[in-house]
Amino acid sequence: AAQVPEEAPPPKRTLTGLKDPQEPQQPGFRNKEKTLVVCSRSIIYRYRHLMMDLIGLMPHSKKDVKLQAKDNKNGTLNEIAELRGCTSCLYFECRKRQDLYLWMTKFPGGPSIKFLVNAVHTMAELKLTGNHLKGSRPILTFSSSFDKQPHLRLIKEMFIQVFGTPKDHRKSKPFFDHVLSFTVLDKHIWFRNYQISVPHHDSDKLDRASAEKMTLIEVGPRFCLNPIKIFSASMGGKPLYENPFYTAPNMVRSLIKRKDAKYKMKVKARNSRKAHVEANALEPSEFAHMWRE
Repeated sequence: AAQVPEEAPPPKRTLTGLKDPQEPQQPGFRNKEKTLVVCSRSIIYRYRHLMMDLIGLMPHSKKDVKLQAKDNKNGTLNEIAELRGCTSCLYFECRKRQDLYLWMTKFPGGPSIKFLVNAVHTMAELKLTGNHLKGSRPILTFSSSFDKQPHLRLIKEMFIQVFGTPKDHRKSKPFFDHVLSFTVLDKHIWFRNYQISVPHHDSDKLDRASAEKMTLIEVGPRFCLNPIKIFSASMGGKPLYENPFYTAPNMVRSLIKRKDAKYKMKVKARNSRKAHVEANALEPSEFAHMWRE
């Protein structure tokens, strides 16, 4: 009796298309980056909204409870990252309820970078017209200045590993519809998020040759990073780089107060001299009329 041939199993549908189960699978690299996002206990609402905006942009992120300022950040974050299976971390540290510091570190051996965050504008504040799908993979763009200095090349690689969404991540979408821009200007790193807008109708789709018709619409958030130090280990260790142009916010406020104090002292002395002259007016001299002629 003739044997009936077995039917081949139907192809399996994946995010990248149909996959033949009989096709031998080739072992390859799989990106398993996960980013832990936490903040300090003293963070204010504005910086907390910025942190939530970044969590919405990174489907591979995991958030955890706030950390006390007096805790051992190195040991605590390493333990949390090991329990959550994370390889990177973004730690938002707020001091004096006005200064925001961002720690970007790799687990378990480092390196780690400390930034001062300035010019913070959240998505709720900006209310821009751009809008992209939540969970989609971003295109990371960098200015040419990142390839000119060694510490900027290290920062660029950290940004790629922390903000780049892994392929085939279970919470991500299999396409690109927004751009994360990192630009170096005035010794600072400026962050912007843009939506990729494609002007076409359902019946008239845009082909690859007409890619120049695409436009970028800003979505938000936006902020500025001022690198302070780069350390060799996680949340500390031997300093590899120190920014010579960095000025602490306390020093800036102190200089402003001193400048205001000097101006106030001048105004006070001027007013005091004017009041003294008015209170001690000189009597007219009896020989004053002699010189008029």
